[in-house]
Amino acid sequence: MFQKIKKIVLKTLLVFLILIAVLSIYVYFAIRIEVPTIANDTTINWKRETISPHFYKVNHNWIKQNKAGLWELYVEGNPYERGIANGMLTKELHAFQEDAFIRQIKILVPNDAYLNFLKYFVAYFNRHLPDHIIPEYKEEILGISKFASDKYDFIAPKYHRILNYHGAHDIGHAVQDKNMVVGCTSFSVWDKKSEDGKLLVGRNFDFYGGDDFAKNKIVQFTNPTTGYKFATVTWSGFIGACSGMNVKGLTVTINAAKSSIPTDVATPIALLAREILQYAKNIDEAVAIAKKRKVFVSESILIGSAEDNKTVSIEKAPEKMDVYEVPNSNQIICPNHYQGTDFKNDLPNLTNIIESSSLYRNVRLKQLLGNTEAINYTQAASILRNQKGLNDENIGLTNEKSLNQLIAHHAVIFKPQDKLMWVSSNPFQCGEFVCYNLDSVFAKAKHIKRDIAINEPQLTISEDPFLKTQGYKNFIFFKQLKNYIQFITKKSPRNTLSPQLENAFIQSNHESYFMYQLLGDYYVSRSNKEKAIEYYKLALTKVIATLKEEKQIKENLKKLTN
Repeated sequence: MFQKIKKIVLKTLLVFLILIAVLSIYVYFAIRIEVPTIANDTTINWKRETISPHFYKVNHNWIKQNKAGLWELYVEGNPYERGIANGMLTKELHAFQEDAFIRQIKILVPNDAYLNFLKYFVAYFNRHLPDHIIPEYKEEILGISKFASDKYDFIAPKYHRILNYHGAHDIGHAVQDKNMVVGCTSFSVWDKKSEDGKLLVGRNFDFYGGDDFAKNKIVQFTNPTTGYKFATVTWSGFIGACSGMNVKGLTVTINAAKSSIPTDVATPIALLAREILQYAKNIDEAVAIAKKRKVFVSESILIGSAEDNKTVSIEKAPEKMDVYEVPNSNQIICPNHYQGTDFKNDLPNLTNIIESSSLYRNVRLKQLLGNTEAINYTQAASILRNQKGLNDENIGLTNEKSLNQLIAHHAVIFKPQDKLMWVSSNPFQCGEFVCYNLDSVFAKAKHIKRDIAINEPQLTISEDPFLKTQGYKNFIFFKQLKNYIQFITKKSPRNTLSPQLENAFIQSNHESYFMYQLLGDYYVSRSNKEKAIEYYKLALTKVIATLKEEKQIKENLKKLTN
């Protein structure tokens, strides 16, 4: 009898092991990504030259850092050549950027076992990603990956990593979904609403990947062998377009909308935006390109066109697409919810409007645009930097309901007819806005042999006066102490917050619901029920960014008072 049971157990174990082996083989082949083959590699003997500190060249390609701290990158040629030049020129920046990105991932997902599981989940989920990226962009990514750091090869081979990073925004946007992963806002005015009648576009890219992630902003000027020359505001290793303009005066910016968790991968939204930027000269061509591509998250792509002298929003989702424009108007606002007829009554969109900060920012932006009869580029910068709530109410620093949440990777302003773009320097959108004329930059780019300015200094927008105020010092203090309080609340039960620090924390951002919420969380962790209740009640008297956060505070309070 024992022998019979033993045989059954062994057979069962054998079948189980075979199933595991088969599954492992399936997963291995399923997540394998073919690396592009370059038939005629013209870059074998390319070398990087150091011209001066913070100025490097590879043939006609170059990168340099300007006085405002922005990196300016010029690349040209076929896709692989552009990638190789980009990789060679930015390899140190890319190593720093990847460190910052992985560090932020570990903050969001501190559990190593779960992080390891996510690595395989993302690899499996993205197994069809190459099928949705055009060959040109895969070759460009391959070139960049040749110079990626060895440090993270345990996560995935270099090409696979860089390719997958291009879908990180989409996956994070859909899976994390803290109402919104980002709270970007953009707008455009033209005709009588613009001071000179010409199109003007402004946007905040409120994506936060940690302070280090935004440290090395790059203004990239790309001269491809096919399509139009264009400029983007980006970071090393990333070829997508979050904000950009081409030499035909077509602008592209992207704003996240409410997404359900995707069941399969498709084209990363930033690569679709890049394709529009590179290959469209007007709104009709932009819409045609957007129709061709399937995406796996919901996003608004704001398209400004010098040729059409107007701006529309392409509202793109996995299942359908709409083009939103405001009839008989000379302005458009692009928040984080859909406004066109095809989407506006959909349940996810209505839920997003109710639960997120998007509608509030939409109304606030209408207020600011309505304060002036016609807008110029300096007024556009002031609007993008505005920290107040509706009717100029003080709603606390870093509130997601404000246009300037003091987290932006960058802000940018475009004047498409004049081929002008202004890019914010650190910190956030508060540093000076550096102006570039695309026609001028591309005319001289091939011939630059020494470190000369390529911007238009007479058009520089001065830094935000806020940086010289006590308010900014308060913000820095609030930010540092916030991180400390969050750390001791979760990780260090022996550390205590002194009454002096507690009072200083309150004074640094006294209208912030989030500040009181953090103090409530801290006192819950210290089993001080009375103080936790006090702070949660104070949080509820302030302007709270999202319905989700308001519900969380109320739930915490209910647990303490029952």
